[in-house]
Amino acid sequence: MKVAFICTGNSARSQMAEAFAKQIGKILGLNIEIYSAGSNPAREVNPFAIEVMKEKGIDISSQKPKSLEQIPYENIDLVITLCDSAKQSCPVLPAQRHIHWDLPDPASFEGSPEAKREFFRKIRDDIEERIWDLLQGLQNGTIKG
Repeated sequence: MKVAFICTGNSARSQMAEAFAKQIGKILGLNIEIYSAGSNPAREVNPFAIEVMKEKGIDISSQKPKSLEQIPYENIDLVITLCDSAKQSCPVLPAQRHIHWDLPDPASFEGSPEAKREFFRKIRDDIEERIWDLLQGLQNGTIKG
């Protein structure tokens, strides 16, 4: 099974989702391929995303934002869009199944560095919980790819 996480910039939410899905998929012993991409990719992964993922023991510092064309979208079984903008651009992806999670963009959060870091943590933790639910659902058959 191939799963893709799609957001606008592929700089924060989808990068975190990809990393969690890879880690949790291994923990659960799932045979899945995980991808992420953006409908309008940023130049780099957001430094706050890198920082808050390191707090969870996951290094995404070598990840790069990718466009939809840079993943094998013709063969994706399940697409999870993480924002409304990406959802609108996803009809071009011929996945068998689409799931939509409308998560706020932590990169657009305004505030002090510590307030921004806290917002990134909140989104990170929400994504981690959703990934556990998603992958356990795929494992036990309550969510189909």
